[in-house]
Amino acid sequence: MSRLAVLALLALAACGAEGAPQAPATSPAGVSISGTARVGIVQEVVKK
Repeated sequence: MSRLAVLALLALAACGAEGAPQAPATSPAGVSISGTARVGIVQEVVKK
């Protein structure tokens, strides 16, 4: 069970969890930022 707790703490430290969430600052009128993000594992197969 202690290994699971250590793994959970490391995962939280890696994602930047630093405390209570804060609302984003308001952007000036007419300006917006949007986008997408993907996370995953890529495996390349090299044929010889």
